[in-house]
Amino acid sequence: MSLSTDQFLDFFRSTSPYIHAHRGKTLVVCLSGEAIDEGSSALIHDLALLRSLGLRLVVVFGARPQIGRALSHVGIEDDFSDNLRVTTAETLHHVIGAAQHLLVRLQAEFSRGLVNSPMHGAAVRTVTGNYVYARPRGILNGVDLQFTGSVRRVAGQDICHQLDNGNVVLVPPYGFSVTGELFNLSALEVARDCARAIRADKLVILGQMAASLPDPAVTSQLTPQALHDTLSDLSHDAPGYQEAQTALLACQQGIPRVHLLPADEPGGLLRELYTRDGCGIMITRDEYDTFRPARSDDIGGILELLKPLEDQGILVRRSRELLEQEVDHFVVNERDGMIIGCAALHPFPTEKGHQAELACVAVHADYQVHGRGAQLLRHIEHKALHAGVTQLFALTTHTTHWFLENGFQAGKVSDLPDERQALYNYQRNSRVLIKALKSHK
Repeated sequence: MSLSTDQFLDFFRSTSPYIHAHRGKTLVVCLSGEAIDEGSSALIHDLALLRSLGLRLVVVFGARPQIGRALSHVGIEDDFSDNLRVTTAETLHHVIGAAQHLLVRLQAEFSRGLVNSPMHGAAVRTVTGNYVYARPRGILNGVDLQFTGSVRRVAGQDICHQLDNGNVVLVPPYGFSVTGELFNLSALEVARDCARAIRADKLVILGQMAASLPDPAVTSQLTPQALHDTLSDLSHDAPGYQEAQTALLACQQGIPRVHLLPADEPGGLLRELYTRDGCGIMITRDEYDTFRPARSDDIGGILELLKPLEDQGILVRRSRELLEQEVDHFVVNERDGMIIGCAALHPFPTEKGHQAELACVAVHADYQVHGRGAQLLRHIEHKALHAGVTQLFALTTHTTHWFLENGFQAGKVSDLPDERQALYNYQRNSRVLIKALKSHK
């Protein structure tokens, strides 16, 4: 499907800030064996594009399904304990062989450059090496894991040196011990420790998504605490648990942002990094999506939200000058630098108690199905209660049902504070909706 000129311009303008923001940043991408099985060519082309856009790239890959097929081919049954493969002296050769075959396959894909682009044939340089030092994992719950190990340390400076030279660093899921033994490793553990060793700006994990995680279309950001709470009720062998647990540990260990993406999402890497909403879950302590008091530099964004509603006659038109005077009454929902929602709270102290008007409730069209209006309302109610407001009222000509669904009741003009009654526009004939506020302390 081709884009119209306006669609292309909107797309390019919305993407450009992310291209600028990511240039020069260090990214560790963990590809599960399942993600590579889903279609390595398209995935590698996307990774090559990331490199061409200025990202410093480390790619760690898993090989669990590929190893399983290699063992099945020679008649050996997979053996796991606590989601870890038991790697024996007999199976080690097949385990490492499958991982090395995958490494060569990825190197070949990178060497093709960017297909159907001006960079076609321009090979992306990849390097690999003994960057990961391993140690035996030992006996776990009575089971000797033998040649399955854990990460002892990562040669972070060596990896950074290769990144400085413009290379993409490929890191397989195995490592050598200080005594020269070879150990099978968890790709998730390797990716987490690589990200920490090189102080990566982001870790992206393409694998299974934990079934208990929120739908990314509704909530695309979690704090480490929220993820911890989610995982506390999830079985350790549940699909997606290991990926989510790795994301949590990486964030707790200092990685600023960790992204969880489904392995089967076409173009998921590009959508996650270069669009505002992405397609996965981001774990971060940053205020990526937040509700906060409005500032004077938010006025332009608020005007953009209000204008379509003013043009339809849903809201009374407000000038920039009026908004500048009233900006302290507004709260906004900011998502990655864009104002996607706003509402205003105008207090009216009276002899009957503290009343306040809820006004200018507006949510960007792209987010109106995500419950943002209700979230704005909860934020406003919290602010009102903190200010001693006992009753919230709103005047509307079009959205009566939304207010009723959110706990308001029909009222009369005479229920309004005297000062607000004097300003009531009988030509608009707005309905009056009222909600009593009660503290939940």
